Amino acid sequence: MTARIYKPTRSAMQSGKGRAKLWLLEYEPEVPRSVEPLMGWTSSRDMKQQLRLRFETKEEAVAYAERNGIAYRVDEPKPVAHRTMAYSDNFKFNRVGQWTH
Repeated sequence: MTARIYKPTRSAMQSGKGRAKLWLLEYEPEVPRSVEPLMGWTSSRDMKQQLRLRFETKEEAVAYAERNGIAYRVDEPKPVAHRTMAYSDNFKFNRVGQWTH
């Protein structure tokens, strides 16, 4: 029973960082998914895949895993590279892409 502690990335459908501030603890799958032969549904007997615990900080998540004897690995978030661009850059003479209306 191994757990993964990580900070989720924001989805492509949002511009803010609303749910990306929390740290998540998810269990790794112990049993592979199987296909039910009659209907073709995928299922799993592993109920711990449904658990998703949220923590304010990475230290709280690590402390929880150590307190309950859960083997864990921590995935650090990658640094985000912000590209600052002014609105006037859209109208520059030496613009890289062509301007179309």
